[in-house]
Amino acid sequence: MKITFKLFATLTDYLPAESRRSNRVELDVAPDASISQIVEPFGLPPRLVHLVLVNGRYIEPGQRLSTTLSEGDVLAIWPPIAGG
Repeated sequence: MKITFKLFATLTDYLPAESRRSNRVELDVAPDASISQIVEPFGLPPRLVHLVLVNGRYIEPGQRLSTTLSEGDVLAIWPPIAGG
C-alpha cells in the first residue's frame, strides 16, 4: 500500500537526495508494517525520532511498535527542537 513519509528539520538528511527538498517520499509498505518498521530502513537515530504524527495525530513512543497505517496515510516525524 502507498503512504507518504515526511521528515522535518535536520531529519531530511536521512531521505534520498532527490526527496530532501520536498521533505517527503512516497513509500510502498506492507499493510502490517508498524511505524518502527517503516522508519528503520532510513537509519534515523532513535533519540532524534521525537514527534511522530499519522495524519496529524500524535503517536506515543510506546505505540510506535504496534501502530500500522492505512492506504494514503501520511507519516510525519520531527526531531526534538529547541528555541526561544
